Amino acid sequence: MGVNDISFPHLGIYLENVPKSFTIFGFEIALYGLIIGIGVICGVLMAVHMAKLEKMNPDIIWDFAIYAVIFSVIGARIYYVVFSWDSYKNDLLSIFNTRQGGLAIYGAVIGAFTTLFVYCRLKKLSPYQIGDCGVYGLVLGQIIGRWGNFFNREAFGSFTDSLFAMRLPIEAVRAKDIAESHLAGMATYGATNFIQVHPTFLYEGVWNLCLLIAMLLYHKHKKYHGQMCLIYLGGYGIGRFMIEGLRTDQLLIPHTQIAVSQMLGIILFVFAVALNAYIRIKIGKDGGKEKPLND
Repeated sequence: MGVNDISFPHLGIYLENVPKSFTIFGFEIALYGLIIGIGVICGVLMAVHMAKLEKMNPDIIWDFAIYAVIFSVIGARIYYVVFSWDSYKNDLLSIFNTRQGGLAIYGAVIGAFTTLFVYCRLKKLSPYQIGDCGVYGLVLGQIIGRWGNFFNREAFGSFTDSLFAMRLPIEAVRAKDIAESHLAGMATYGATNFIQVHPTFLYEGVWNLCLLIAMLLYHKHKKYHGQMCLIYLGGYGIGRFMIEGLRTDQLLIPHTQIAVSQMLGIILFVFAVALNAYIRIKIGKDGGKEKPLND
């Protein structure tokens, strides 16, 4: 097993010389960034497609997406840096270096929703109808973007010998992501030491794929503007809550051992379920008339 190899031994999958980047005309391009870029483009196209199904002007999505992408990336980086401050406080310029990862999806979600409400307030549009289109693109972007973690050898979990165990050379992994469980289960193949981990990036990608399929199947049954936003927030929230518990690179609330994304995930799940139930009851009392959250 070479230093750049990745394998899933129990599935019989052995990938040799998996790169983190490639070079074109002397410029090094990180696969992490490239894949996130592809995810963003596909996400915007998905949101535009859903806008057409909603009989909306797709130009609204294109215009909104310009701001949403910029502030989502900024939000993703700020979230990561804030909860990893010890890694940056002595080298502030490293805050601007994202080539080795360091974007947190919940920061992107916060950035996207904040931009949505500000944009719609200025344009006098319904944030709930636009949000219902945008969340399809958001979850699709997450599905694609998680493969950037694969190439970066990050966002994995503790040691496992389960069917989906992923085997990584220890030299290819960031030291801060290695836990005691990895060292206890470390083995040697040829001249290479490797660890065997939960591929939590893959778990989350599959969960999000199931969530996207469920959202698409439910689309025609939507009862009010904003419902798809709640389905996304609740569905992703409960999935992230469960998967986050396996990860060894958790971002913790300062001075605690509580994973901030795990806590946020369960809060959003409870919020989404409760608000959806409240609105459905209110719609029922109003004779079943479809209403947005607020116009």
